[in-house]
Amino acid sequence: METLKIEIPKGFEVKDFNKKTGEITFKEKPKEVTERIKTVDDVLNDNGVTMSELDKMFKGVPEHFKHQYIAELLCKSLKEGWEPDWDNSNEYKYYPWFVMSSSGFRYNDCVGWSAGSAVGSRLCFKSRKLAVYAGEQFTELYKQFMITK
Repeated sequence: METLKIEIPKGFEVKDFNKKTGEITFKEKPKEVTERIKTVDDVLNDNGVTMSELDKMFKGVPEHFKHQYIAELLCKSLKEGWEPDWDNSNEYKYYPWFVMSSSGFRYNDCVGWSAGSAVGSRLCFKSRKLAVYAGEQFTELYKQFMITK
């Protein structure tokens, strides 16, 4: 029996190998959510929404409502189906913490709560890593709905 060595394309894995035909099929490896969601456009695409649809939906209301909705979609994407269990005080819930000073609005830290929360469940995360990522990667989005001009 001869051996044939093939190189699996980067970012893919073997999906199936047909022993009769020798055909190999590949599938893309699942990416970490932080690799898939890097921009507001990624958030909108992940949720099947376009910016023009949001502009129509939020026409005539203060702009920060649209940005809050996008932040909620961001959290939905990053949570990947996870829902906080508010009856479980051992399950920490995390959210980004920001500061406003003369130097401007910026991400500052991440806070985790186990029993109570000062943030709505739509805006919390299952891990510190995701809260830090959201705060650092999407600071401008949070600023757009948290700061009144």
